Amino acid sequence: MVELVPSILSADFSRLADEIAAAERGGGTVIHVDVMDGHFVPNITVGPPVVKSLRKATRLPLDCHLMIENPNDFIEAFAEAGADWVSVHYEACPHLHRTLELILHHGMKPGVVINPATRVDLIEQILPMVHHVLIMSVNPGFGGQEFIPFSLRKISRLAQLRRELGLAFRIEVDGGVAHDTIAQVVQAGAELLVAGNAVFGAGKAERDARALLDIARKAARGAGNSGTGQKAAPARRRTA
Repeated sequence: MVELVPSILSADFSRLADEIAAAERGGGTVIHVDVMDGHFVPNITVGPPVVKSLRKATRLPLDCHLMIENPNDFIEAFAEAGADWVSVHYEACPHLHRTLELILHHGMKPGVVINPATRVDLIEQILPMVHHVLIMSVNPGFGGQEFIPFSLRKISRLAQLRRELGLAFRIEVDGGVAHDTIAQVVQAGAELLVAGNAVFGAGKAERDARALLDIARKAARGAGNSGTGQKAAPARRRTA
């Protein structure tokens, strides 16, 4: 089943609770929180205090994407703040298995993230451990970037691996997911669809979330998608 995962990176932080509520009314079922440290990626965003405030504002799962160096040092703090899912980058974790075990130890659902230049097959050994795999379809650090077309092949490859290994992790995609790319992302095999600017950018989060989800569901029905990994035409579009 496809799910829309609104990313607060593009929301109006002066009205964050209202923005999240509007996205939820539009069909968002998970809230994506991009955590950046200015080192692993060239930007700084939020940390556990904001997650703690978000926990008071919504009952939806909080999906914290750690784009940071040394994530092990902060996992406990995110758990205490109320994070439900925590994903870490393959590229930032020299001992990835240990990091995923730490996330599990603190009662959260672990995910692994791979950057555009990282091959899906490099994470095959840890796939049985994860709740979700997040494929970055832009280079992380900023919203509003163009979707990288070869990401579709990576989604398809990951869906193929999931079938071959008999696993049930979810496939999440973040970057350039918008009204004219979301169908191709779904057809390639993704189910968790992170969208920031496409939901919040026009100031009509409920309307735009509903429109995105409608396109995604139609694409899923048309493809008979349950992680089918079907090939799709190259996407061109931006707005993460």
